[in-house]
Amino acid sequence: MISIADKIATMWPEITLFIGTCIVMVLGLSSKLVMRKACSPVAGLSLIIAGLLALQNDDAVGVMPYLMPYAKALIAGVGLLLLMLLAGTVDRDQEMRIAGGAAFNPLSSTRAEFYAFFLFSLTGLMLCTGAEDLIWLFLALELTSLPTYIMVTISTSRSRGQEAGIKYFFLGALGAAIFLYGFALLYGGTGTTNLVEMQTQFAQGQINTIAMLGLILSVIGVSFKIAAVPMHFYTADVYQGAAAPVSAFLAFVPKAAGFFAIMLLVSTVGWNQGVAGGLPEPLHATLWMMAVATMTLGNVLALLQHSVKRMLAYSSIAHSGYMLVGVIAGPGETGSGSLGFVGNGLAAVLFYLFSYGVMNLGVFAVVACLEKTGDSGERVEAEQVGDLQGLIRTKPLLAVVLTICAFSLLGLPPMLGFFGKLPLFTSGIRAGEIPLVVILGLNSAIAAFYYLRLVKAAIIDEPAPNAEPLVSTPFGARTLAAGLSAAGVVVFIVLAGPVMRSSERAAVVRDVSALEVHDLADGQNAVPVAVND
Repeated sequence: MISIADKIATMWPEITLFIGTCIVMVLGLSSKLVMRKACSPVAGLSLIIAGLLALQNDDAVGVMPYLMPYAKALIAGVGLLLLMLLAGTVDRDQEMRIAGGAAFNPLSSTRAEFYAFFLFSLTGLMLCTGAEDLIWLFLALELTSLPTYIMVTISTSRSRGQEAGIKYFFLGALGAAIFLYGFALLYGGTGTTNLVEMQTQFAQGQINTIAMLGLILSVIGVSFKIAAVPMHFYTADVYQGAAAPVSAFLAFVPKAAGFFAIMLLVSTVGWNQGVAGGLPEPLHATLWMMAVATMTLGNVLALLQHSVKRMLAYSSIAHSGYMLVGVIAGPGETGSGSLGFVGNGLAAVLFYLFSYGVMNLGVFAVVACLEKTGDSGERVEAEQVGDLQGLIRTKPLLAVVLTICAFSLLGLPPMLGFFGKLPLFTSGIRAGEIPLVVILGLNSAIAAFYYLRLVKAAIIDEPAPNAEPLVSTPFGARTLAAGLSAAGVVVFIVLAGPVMRSSERAAVVRDVSALEVHDLADGQNAVPVAVND
């Protein structure tokens, strides 16, 4: 087993973020404006250092031994874009009052807590990638989720933000209870909480009914994080109630944590049992039904929305269904007949998380950059589809960003989203999941309607005659985040190769069948793999 010292050596990115969190909590309570404004740069510096440290760490641990470097660098990169988008989300009114001569009141300031919770959540997400134990995985998932409940609640002063936070918290507690019960059953069925030891037992045919039921309940509970059916009910209300930058945060961080957890859990049983897709039949049937229901329900309900944030919420549900296809397909086979990246479902999921994090942020950034006057006279987000009509004439840069990112979310070639979605199709075909791939294709066609509707409103439609003119947000970092997101969609069309190769290596699953008998008996954490590096 890996020693404590070796484990700590893999956690320098998380330690860096924790140090940054401590500094941010102090700076955010300073009476000096320049100190309070330093919260975001300090958080950004912490993410940059954490990402660089993650790339330096190549230790092989756990059931997916090479997941950590890729996943932590991905988290740091997308986290930087999210950090830019969060500018001005909290304390905006208070800072205006202070600028007018009011005294600073630390009790009413939330900047320190908000940025600290942001870093805490990303720290939990990084910890998920290195989980080797059910207890560790549970704590990492909760560290990822608990800060988001507060971020949703304080992201806006309007009552619907508080309502969204309450809904999110109670449904999150339900999801946590379900997967924690599943973890307890897994422990009861295997006698261990260690994922590697669990994988070794399953490879020896020691998977009993209790363990299988625990695995299924764990996956269903964790599906709350990815907003998959049947744990999807909160998504639209929470996304609409939170400020757009926080909604963008929710669309990536909990979803990434959920998929990392699901891949680790499913890797314990492997893809070399059963018939369809290589998974045991009960688990395969559960994931198959979840994938179909999630992508179909998400796309159909997105068609009915007039709020951009609710539309993106149901779109987020649908994209989780797409990625479940890659989980079902599994990592593929070794040997010269392997299809490599395009046949590796887990690599497809990891690459799609990167693609989705970049392109989805761009659409949320457009919403976050546009404001109008609300009923009570305060500035509110321009989140209705009708608000975007004629955007190309008034805010051409944001209209271009919206168009590029919407086309990419649709999967239109040659956008980044196309290269993200294509391996999901090919890995599904390789695994023999033809009906699932057909359903995936039909759902992609359905999604075209509402994505093109956004583009039509921004590029083709004329503004309504009595429409209130939109005002750009005073926070330039949000516009920069929008521009970088659109640039990423274009640039990574050319530079996707290295990311694809990294995701393929990160998708390697520990191959227990290649271990020696004495290694199995001793529970050694050896790392023979099921996919070529």
